Amino acid sequence: MASHIVGYPRMGPKRELKFALESFWDGKSTAEDLQKVSADLRSAIWKQMSEAGTKYIPSNTFAHYDQVLDTTAMLGAVPPRYGYTGGEIGLDVYFSMARGNASVPAMEMTKWFDTNYHYIVPELGPEVHFSYASHKAVNEYKEAKALGVDTVPVLVGPVSYLLLSKAAKGVEKSFDLLSLLPKVLAVYKEVITELKAAGATWIQLDEPVLVMDLEGHKLQAFTGAYAELESTLSGLNVLVETYFADIPAEAYKTLTSLKGVTAYGFDLVRGTKTLDLVKADFPAGKYLFAGVVDGRNIWANDFAASLSTLQALEGVVGKDKLVVSTSCSLLHTAVDLVNETKLDDEIKSWLAFAAQKVVEVNALAKALAAQKDEALFSANAAALASRRSSPRVTNEGVQKAAAALKGSDHRRATNVSARLDAQQKKLNLPILPTTTIGSFPQTVELRRVRREYKAKKVSEEDYVKAMKEEIKKVVDLQEELDIDVLVHGEPERNDMVEYFGEQLSGFAFTANGWVQSYGSRCVKPPVIYGDVSRPKAMTVFWSAMAQSMTSRPMKGMLTGPVTILNWSFVRNDQPRHETCYQIALAIKDEVEDLEKGGIGVIQIDEAALREGLPLRKSEHAFYLDWAVHSFRITNCGVQDSTQIHTHMCYSHFNDIIHSIIDMDADVITIENSRSDEKLLSVFREGVKYGAGIGPGVYDIHSPRIPSSEEIADRVNKMLAVLEQNILWVNPDCGLKTRKYTEVKPALKNMVDAAKLIRSQLASAK
Repeated sequence: MASHIVGYPRMGPKRELKFALESFWDGKSTAEDLQKVSADLRSAIWKQMSEAGTKYIPSNTFAHYDQVLDTTAMLGAVPPRYGYTGGEIGLDVYFSMARGNASVPAMEMTKWFDTNYHYIVPELGPEVHFSYASHKAVNEYKEAKALGVDTVPVLVGPVSYLLLSKAAKGVEKSFDLLSLLPKVLAVYKEVITELKAAGATWIQLDEPVLVMDLEGHKLQAFTGAYAELESTLSGLNVLVETYFADIPAEAYKTLTSLKGVTAYGFDLVRGTKTLDLVKADFPAGKYLFAGVVDGRNIWANDFAASLSTLQALEGVVGKDKLVVSTSCSLLHTAVDLVNETKLDDEIKSWLAFAAQKVVEVNALAKALAAQKDEALFSANAAALASRRSSPRVTNEGVQKAAAALKGSDHRRATNVSARLDAQQKKLNLPILPTTTIGSFPQTVELRRVRREYKAKKVSEEDYVKAMKEEIKKVVDLQEELDIDVLVHGEPERNDMVEYFGEQLSGFAFTANGWVQSYGSRCVKPPVIYGDVSRPKAMTVFWSAMAQSMTSRPMKGMLTGPVTILNWSFVRNDQPRHETCYQIALAIKDEVEDLEKGGIGVIQIDEAALREGLPLRKSEHAFYLDWAVHSFRITNCGVQDSTQIHTHMCYSHFNDIIHSIIDMDADVITIENSRSDEKLLSVFREGVKYGAGIGPGVYDIHSPRIPSSEEIADRVNKMLAVLEQNILWVNPDCGLKTRKYTEVKPALKNMVDAAKLIRSQLASAK
């Protein structure tokens, strides 16, 4: 019985790639240094999978930024502003597309389906010249082969690539991206031909958009594309991989009818209904890659349940045609449980990171082939039983409080217009008030102090003193820049979710459970293993300290319940919305304590609310109902004069704008600049928004410093569709990842732009 891994984490067990990338970007190391680190990581990954007994090992899943950008490079689809003139695309052009440079901005970045991973969105139009411009897929296949490992090269499928793209600036909105398919397929043919010549016998084409609600002409594009590729694919075994959700019946029918395709991969963890489609009608003689090991969470597999599923599938597809697989790439999980020193043995026994999931896939494959490891299966059953019965998991008081939420929609008693009037009387802000999103740059020294405090090498007194000095520096800088509503800069926080999870019950934390979010940015998601509550105040001390340093309003900074949920590894033994309501009640306690502590502006970030939207439209309403309700629970008890902000970033918001309005926040700050101001189009189309709103005026994920004229131009575009009395001026996101040498001039230009437009508006009266 064969085994397969869809993809694997790239960063390395100790984030080796992150540090190599940042060293290269800072000019401290060479391209050769970066490539060596990358090659060593790839070699270790292939060796690990091979030694575990994996038959179908992926290659070309290792990216320096993301796999969609790799595909853009492969196709030579570089926007003209980056000055690419042909030939093999180098790291300078590649990273300019991802991060921008001193003269031009980066391409748009957005979420990869409903995950916290991001990709760089291709910008396409009728004038794009496609050419085979990156031989990475072939080179990595050859690299693995030289190490004695025969891999399955992985490509983003051609139809998914186009459907995940956008029309470039200046291209008609009506432009059909699928009209580019013949040009794109010409390059895919070259790549596939080279892979065959290099000795590849299998190829994996990831077509995850097949799990979306696709119109008929988009499904027909798959049929046409694979018919066109059929002769080129001849002689290869071709796996088309899908993941993240059930595949709709029509898409399943299209997929299983594609020309030249040998095998189909399905997510059977998040796509349980797909099982019924497979059992009802699976094409004879084809391979089924059954994704029964969860690639998106860190809980140990239920071997008995998975084996039962696989045995049922064996009877449908045949013993020799069934391959045990992960549900999706393991990119979305932490790397290796072996590196964990913080977790106690009980919780550790409940978990499986990427390295352990490779073992799980192979253990299930061997069990199907009558080579069951009885000791491993017994240990698995014991761990699952331990988790079900552990008193650490259940808190009756929390469950009762969450159950009592039913029957109320938890709205504030007064409408937003009246609340804004009450808040203005208290805050006395100018029109176009300026603010930032929360975090300020995290210096090497700041990280060192925080790290040493956690390691008990620094006393609490010295730690508080260092944090107080940092907060004072941030407050003084904002006052010097003349920002209207201040933040304390969050020096005490390494991560916006981890910080809160460490102070809530029901959470566990890893030492090295890092997961890539984008580029070199890694996050360490908490593990929610039990019922959630707040034992004591979490942020009041720092916020009150910061407020005492200034007469200007100081925002209290919290992470919202939906974002904490979506950016954690969530327990899988109860519905997600029940866990979310528990978190909402904990944040509600914190909001009310901040208000009592004299904080009049409280920001409750819901950066990941859109990210959690299910991929199928039929499931949207239920998710949005409980997600929006969870946010309202957090602040339903505050006074009218307390201003509630929220923040959202890097997602497509237009399709959920009515739910955003229904959150009933007083002010929302929202990513806008990097997505070509698509957000503003919803207001041009007539949506009325009465609360405060701050569409981001510059992209903080690029080192580029925008001029005050550029920012003023953006603000004027906003004023064309939004009332001046509700518009705020702010960056796209927090400033943690930037340097002070970038932040100071960018914020100065932002404030100057706001003042310029204020004076123009005053003159026009």
